Amino acid sequence: MSVLVGKKAPAFDTKAVVNGGEIIESFSLSQYEGEKYVVFFFYPADFTFVCPTELIAFQEKMAEFEARNTVVIGASTDSEFSHWKWLQTPQNQGGIQGVKYPLVVDQTLQISKNYDVLIGSEEYTDDGDVTFVGEAKAYRGLFLIDKEGIVRHQLVNDLPLGRSVDEVLRLIDALQFTEEFGEVCPANWKKGDKALEATQEGIASYLSEK
Repeated sequence: MSVLVGKKAPAFDTKAVVNGGEIIESFSLSQYEGEKYVVFFFYPADFTFVCPTELIAFQEKMAEFEARNTVVIGASTDSEFSHWKWLQTPQNQGGIQGVKYPLVVDQTLQISKNYDVLIGSEEYTDDGDVTFVGEAKAYRGLFLIDKEGIVRHQLVNDLPLGRSVDEVLRLIDALQFTEEFGEVCPANWKKGDKALEATQEGIASYLSEK
């Protein structure tokens, strides 16, 4: 798996569904550079089982992301029409009605490839032909991107394993804290906790006060 941390987030320009039902032809991450932090996450497919719990959980915490100057963007290999239909379907019928953040379209699979979260892969046969092996879906990848467009955190879960939205918020807090104060965040740090200086004296002082 590619490690994108510390590197520029792979660019793309694709279709997306925004504001809970508006299909747009051109959506990219570049619009947020210099302005916003970005949580960009992949999920396997619309109209599945774990996926709606995650997408709805992100929406339920949207005020907290906005308070941290952070946008949330979802992506899957489904079409814009599938996204749109899922967004119009009530939650008690397996839909995600009420989700307002953008859902990106990756039908070409290129975005999933660039972020190295695609389940399947293209392989060459003995005759030199290209065949696709596996599922044309994405793992549960998540990328925290800073205001300069640099990936600062990545996480990839297998299909049955849902993610923790609270942990994503904690990591945003940690990133913004280190950017503001220059200190580093120890294990299990959360907003309001003591951080430490990245020196031997700093770690000694931190451990002695625990």
